[in-house]
Amino acid sequence: MSTEVEAQVNEPCDLVIRASRVVSTSGEVGRLIGVKDGRIVAIEPLDSELDGAELLELADDEVLMPGLVDSHVHVNDPGRTEWEGFTSATRAAAAGGVTTIVDMPLNSIPPTCDVPALELKRKTAESQAFVDVGFWGGAIPGNVPDLRPLHDAGVFGFKCFLLHSGVDEFPHLDPDQLEEAMRELRSFDGLMIVHAEDTHAIERAPTAHGETYDDFLHSRPRGAENLAVAQVIELARWTGCRVHILHVSSSDVLPMLASARREGVQITAETCPHYLTFSSEEVPDGATQFKCCPPIREAANRELLWEGLREGVIDMVVTDHSPSTVDLKCLDTGDFGVAWGGISSLQLGLSAVWTEARRRGFTLVDVARWMCQAPARQAGLRSKGRIEIGYDADFAVFAPDDAFVVDVDKLHHKNAITPYAGRPLAGVVRSTWLRGRRIDITEQAEPQGRLLTRGGA
Repeated sequence: MSTEVEAQVNEPCDLVIRASRVVSTSGEVGRLIGVKDGRIVAIEPLDSELDGAELLELADDEVLMPGLVDSHVHVNDPGRTEWEGFTSATRAAAAGGVTTIVDMPLNSIPPTCDVPALELKRKTAESQAFVDVGFWGGAIPGNVPDLRPLHDAGVFGFKCFLLHSGVDEFPHLDPDQLEEAMRELRSFDGLMIVHAEDTHAIERAPTAHGETYDDFLHSRPRGAENLAVAQVIELARWTGCRVHILHVSSSDVLPMLASARREGVQITAETCPHYLTFSSEEVPDGATQFKCCPPIREAANRELLWEGLREGVIDMVVTDHSPSTVDLKCLDTGDFGVAWGGISSLQLGLSAVWTEARRRGFTLVDVARWMCQAPARQAGLRSKGRIEIGYDADFAVFAPDDAFVVDVDKLHHKNAITPYAGRPLAGVVRSTWLRGRRIDITEQAEPQGRLLTRGGA
């Protein structure tokens, strides 16, 4: 315990939370949590004496969880604020128990590929953030000289694509460019996060068109993902660069990831709620709200992704919240070939994952490991993702046995379209707390989130 935190323990707390179930790395136990100056300064048994200016006593059906860290969010602001913006995105995050997001570098204009673009994005976000916000940088052709300055300016790592990103202003890297960027990142221990689908494999696949989901699925074959992951593993082995595989959808890559780690390759991986919830067999024709890249695959594949989480091969679950305007989803034609590929779920991630996790025998301790601890660790956020002394007092008050049906009109996402519409989900977020203060997301509320840099605020 730091001297500063030690001193605070002897002072009255600003907030004391009494909860019969507190989710920690060791399990679920009843505890008193003391908060001072936005940080956790005491964790005591329920029968202890702990003085505080404010007392929050959780109901019998409520659990105190760490605030979620969602390290894969496309806010699209500035430049495409009709798709999403920092106000709507961070309100949605808070409504879903998320206290920290890390924004992706693309879909905003300009993308976050140099320091001036990062400064513009930070200026845009600073007065709008209801939760804490950090930023990824981008690795694109020709910007190797910009990578170290972005790293020094505090980005958490660098995203690249191995095929067309969907927006022309964020071009993809070919294998030689990827290796060059990774060697540069290795020189300062930067992290490369990769959208892993091979462009040549996609070019040789059937072209997606029309309303049939199966045709779209064949246009983004799992072989393209498998090939790209294998390539990233070998480049990580050769360069020594730390790498992270984004939104794993193909269970075929799990043995490759496990083998690479055993051999000392520094590689982590994530998957997303939609890959753990839906299956290709249940996607109706023309239901382009389900389109994402890589795609939702078969039910048997989904179950193997759950096994990947069970075995620790997949480290974390984050949303890849990738919204667009309703017209770009082409609901009127149902054409999977031209609809925007992206799923909005920032507000729903915790409930979606818990709904599926509990029926497979997982606990909230598992969910917190995937959605709080691991994303914080990956991003280097040393004071986030855990209920421990010295950490930020970021909490989600969660009722795991409550339930609701997703009503798009109650979502804070700017565009009310999601494949979860009408779906019953287990677990309700009743309040979200950022540094010991309950987040108010009403229209008149002032945003209290902070902008984060790698390693802290």
